[in-house]
Amino acid sequence: MTKRVAILISGGGSNMVALVDSMTGDHPARPVLVLANDPHAGGLAKARERGIPTHAIDHKPFGKDRAGFEEALQKALETAEPDIICLAGFMRILTPAFTAKWEGRMLNIHPSLLPKYKGLHTHARALEAGDTAHGCTVHEVTAALDDGPILGQARISISAGDTAETLAARLLPLEHALYPAVLRRFAQGDRTPVMLKN
Repeated sequence: MTKRVAILISGGGSNMVALVDSMTGDHPARPVLVLANDPHAGGLAKARERGIPTHAIDHKPFGKDRAGFEEALQKALETAEPDIICLAGFMRILTPAFTAKWEGRMLNIHPSLLPKYKGLHTHARALEAGDTAHGCTVHEVTAALDDGPILGQARISISAGDTAETLAARLLPLEHALYPAVLRRFAQGDRTPVMLKN
């Protein structure tokens, strides 16, 4: 049975595009919704161009009312009836109450080799630490930030002249390869981690 996938974004949606474009042919899943917390998120237009239903719930009017925002998010998701949710550059921290509803069915991609560098500014932090390798991780979403079982990682070497910007640029194609590979496996009920390196 084909799995239904909702993708949550906040910006341009490059990982969303990689996921959507992979869900063709014999892929075990299909996109049913792209949902943004910013009505001006560039990824919404890209999703519409691909014929995928879109929805935006602007988080700003909710202010500090995270429960209210998540209630609106939940209603939109329930209408789309997804089996799997993929966070793809969704820049809102979700509460434990929300993540509990989708436990075991929600994935996220994070630009570090977790458990290293949870949170923001991961490329700069890897450079500041003098790391020789960097990468990205796809993991199941749990109540803890950037935590949860690891479902895949992609690794790149850090070069002497690298900056946060060059690292981010070199890592992006690996993100676009890793996330679809993990989703395909996950949609088949296989949680064996996918490991990539350049």
